Amino acid sequence: MISARMSLRRRLTGVLSSGPWVVLMAISLAAVACTSGSGTTPGASSAPTQTATSSSAGTTLPVTSTPASSPSGEAPSMADGEPLRVVATTTVLADLVKQVGGDLVAVTPLVPLGGEVHTFDPSPSDAANIAGAQLVVMNGLGLDEWLRDLAQNAGAADVPIVELAEDLDGVQYLEPAEHAEEEDDHEDEDEHEGETANPHLWLNVSYAQKYVEKLIETLKQVDPDDAASYDASGAAYLQQLTGLENLVRDQMASVPEENRRVVSFHEAFPYFAAAYDLEVVGTIIDAPGQDPSASQIAELIEGIRDEGVSAIFAESQFPSSLTQTISDETGVAVVTDLYNDSLGAPPVDTYVGLIEWDVARIVEALQ
Repeated sequence: MISARMSLRRRLTGVLSSGPWVVLMAISLAAVACTSGSGTTPGASSAPTQTATSSSAGTTLPVTSTPASSPSGEAPSMADGEPLRVVATTTVLADLVKQVGGDLVAVTPLVPLGGEVHTFDPSPSDAANIAGAQLVVMNGLGLDEWLRDLAQNAGAADVPIVELAEDLDGVQYLEPAEHAEEEDDHEDEDEHEGETANPHLWLNVSYAQKYVEKLIETLKQVDPDDAASYDASGAAYLQQLTGLENLVRDQMASVPEENRRVVSFHEAFPYFAAAYDLEVVGTIIDAPGQDPSASQIAELIEGIRDEGVSAIFAESQFPSSLTQTISDETGVAVVTDLYNDSLGAPPVDTYVGLIEWDVARIVEALQ
């Protein structure tokens, strides 16, 4: 794979780096959150509720937690009639929870619309949301590892955490970007801490279905009284995702074989490419916040020409003049408004909307 850099860097920023006062503020805010009911944070995306399907996620329960104490000495409890308070790291994961849970859950995403999960810097209000949660949903595989430290520092380590991408049956996990130069392996090895595989599984719709299956079982474990509702809504949503998967395959089948080589802005599309028969031959940056050198850009431009690349995939949350510069130099068109880690404004305010949007633009660009 050609790349403007030779190693994938995931800079997970320090959690609660402002100091001890942040933790104290988080705990005090959490006490208020636990007694004042539930709801989503102001400005969080409120995707329309849809119902959806349930297959068993297996005999192993997907919820994991670590022993510690919350501010009250135990995990927050749910009052009768109140929705389950769920915190998710991203808007994409928050939407999956909402589609399965409906009115039975109140979901708060930590990373806002258009935010960057890889380098997200949590605030005191995020610590308060964690401390008041009854379930925390993260992707795992190193994408949002900062959440565990956030929960610990907020005194909420008793709150159950589920990592949707971890240990899924039937998934072919793809390794992070390989180093093209041996010396980079040693120089940057600390930047791969916590990263066991590329974490962007949800861009393969069939893998997103596995996320949903795991969510159904998790919600049933945390809130057993409403298990039948989670099964019913989960089943309907899984059926909707099956239709989405068929739609994606039908649309991608129209792309000519000779137009299936692409470059992406960062390593977000390998599972999409593997599922729908594209070849990602290079990336512009190795991770958000990592700008390549002039020589690395020149090497990438040469590689794009040599490999016969048909399109460059850029992302709406990463506006970059560098992408346009590379396009101008190579004559390869840029798809500038794709989504992956974050939802956006309608019609990209749900996971289904995100996939439909991306596929329509990709297919158009590759004709």
